[in-house]
Formats: sequence, structure tokens, C-alpha cells
Amino acid sequence: MLTADSGSVLRLLEIEGRGRALVASQPLKAGQIVLQDSPIVVYSAFPLVKPQSSASYCDNCFRILSSLANVVPCPLCSHHLFCSPNCLTAATASSHSPWVCQALSRLRDCPSLFSQPLEQQVQARFLIAAYNLALVSPSDFQVLLSLQGQYSPSDAPAAEFLHSLILSVCPPPSLSISIELTATLLAKDKLNAFGLMEPISLQQDLRSVRAYGIYPKASFFNHDCLPNACRFDYLDSAPDQNTDMIVRMIHDVPVGREICLSYFPVNLNYSARQKRLAEDYGFTCNCDRCKVEANWSDNEADVIDDNGTVEENEDEEIMEEDNDEQMVASEGDEVGEADFPHAYFFVRYMCNRENCWGTLAPLPPSNDVQSKILECNVCGNLKSEEDMC
Repeated sequence: MLTADSGSVLRLLEIEGRGRALVASQPLKAGQIVLQDSPIVVYSAFPLVKPQSSASYCDNCFRILSSLANVVPCPLCSHHLFCSPNCLTAATASSHSPWVCQALSRLRDCPSLFSQPLEQQVQARFLIAAYNLALVSPSDFQVLLSLQGQYSPSDAPAAEFLHSLILSVCPPPSLSISIELTATLLAKDKLNAFGLMEPISLQQDLRSVRAYGIYPKASFFNHDCLPNACRFDYLDSAPDQNTDMIVRMIHDVPVGREICLSYFPVNLNYSARQKRLAEDYGFTCNCDRCKVEANWSDNEADVIDDNGTVEENEDEEIMEEDNDEQMVASEGDEVGEADFPHAYFFVRYMCNRENCWGTLAPLPPSNDVQSKILECNVCGNLKSEEDMC
């Protein structure tokens, strides 16, 4: 049973055709926190030699280092920086052990790695973090190995290269590793890593990833192109446990309903979503939204423009009016995902800030009273229900 602070609200079940899934064990309310999960592995998304123009982040908690005057450098190298003595102490005992520091420093000086695709530098970071996890927390390492993700022959060249490189340059002490283990770990990372994003910028169309984290409980959330929950990260604002992931409900759901996240911004069109899911996760989505949009013409697929804005026409205005009537359900009536037409979802639950494309969810209820303020899970902007009327 998976739990949130408020009690047991999610169950882990096996669903035919979907694998392991998280299902509501009780009726869930909009804004309700259903999971707060801490990562077992967090590693930088930057190449081993960071570009001069990139922002600086703490190598433990990944907060942005707004002032280099207060930065605490690693005493063993000149490459890794920490936001406080406490972060350095915590990292030295876990994620930035002396072996990790030495391994990353040696990899920085390895010409053969820099002749490979940039992605392999990030994969090397993950493998060092994963092998270190086996050394400092064997139980968490077993949790990592239990997650979904199977070795694929197409990944063999990268696995063989990285395995050979790490063994020759920086083999982990007192740990026997094999090519099979390396390949398996890369498969776990590919399917389960969540991106921890850089702060939003109005000048950039795309946000970059500052770090990746593997969350053992959140990894069981399946994807839906019209999700009923969304994740929130508070990397730069939470006073502690800032790398925790918080999952909140977007709207009410009944007991027994599967709780799903969207693995990417909901404004992507059908072909872009299917391409990304196939390449990154190895499956084809058959959610209700995809079943509808699979039969759309190109013109109909462009109802959502490049900025994530719903292009209004007479049919959509009628849809919104009809949906408003549906939402005013009599007390005791259930309103499920099938009652949320696409246009209504985009108008109500997608942030309209430029270059954001985030998803809105109500703030957590107070004394069982649902909040009328919605928060964007990307830019953090708040929006009242009155603003959407």
C-alpha cells in the first residue's frame, strides 16, 4: 500500500495491458496530495564539462546557486559546488562519496567519452550514482533493480562502451559489476527517471533539465494524455527535502480509478505524443484522448496552437457551454474523465503563461474545503476559478 501523509490513499495493482498501476483506494478530491516521494538517486543532467553559459546548481540538492560568494566547494576537487556546509556534509556521506568524486574527475579527463554522443556523458553520471547507491544503501539499490525496465539489444553498444570505460577508469570498490548489470541499470534509468527542470524563462521556448531523479513510488504512475493528477517540484523554494516530488489531484476521482500523470506537456499533438512515447518509453498510448485524436484530420489536430492555446470556434464554444452544464452535477453524481471534453481541460487546467505549458491543479484543501485557487506545476503562477469564468 502506498501512502501520503494524510493516510492510505493509493493502492498498487496489476492492470491487464498496463502493468503495475496506482489506483485510488478512496474517493479523492481536487488538490489533494496523494503522494510525496523522495528520490533514491539524483544526478546532474549536465555534461561532465558544463558549458560556461549554463546556470550553477548545488551538486547535492540542485538548488540554483544565486550567489557564488556563499558556495562551498568540494575539498577533494575543484569541479563540484554545494550551497551550504550541510549539503556538502550530506553529499560526502551519500551521493558525493570520495569514490564518486574521483570517478567523475577521471571521466572528465577521458577523451574516449567525449567522442561519444553527449547523452552518454549523462548516462555515465547515472551509472556512477547507481553503483554508489549499491555501496552506500544496498536496500535502495535493490529497490532500483525492482523497477520496470528490461535490457534491449538496441542499447547494447552504449552499455558495452560505458561498462568497459568505468571498469578501466574508475571501478567501484568492493563491488562486482557485469555488462548485464550495467545494461539493466540503463534500462531502469530510461523508463523511470523524472526530469527536474530549470527555472522557467520567458526568453526560452523549451526548459532544460537540471537533474534527473528516480522516485521509487512515483515510478508506478502510468501515463495518460489527459491526466487526473500532476507532479509539483519545489527545488528552489522548499526549505528542506526540496528534491521531493509532490503529486496532487487535478480534479475529483472516485474510488477504484487509476491515477495517471502526463509524461510531458499536455499541449503536444497526437503524432508528437505517440512519437515521444514510442521512442522514450516503448509503448503506444491508447488513452481516450488518443482514440479520439487518432481519427482527426491535420486541421483538427491543430486546435491547440504552438503556445498551447485553444483556438476557439463555434463548435468549441458549444462544447464549453455543454460541459459547464455537465459539471453542475447533482449531489452524489460522479463526474469522471470521460466527462471532460478536451477543450474544457485545456481551458481550465492548462497554464496560459507564455512558454509555460504547465498543468493547473487546485491548492490542497483546507479543513476538507476545496481551494478555489489553482497552481501551475511549471511556473508556479496562481489562478483563481473566478478568472476562468
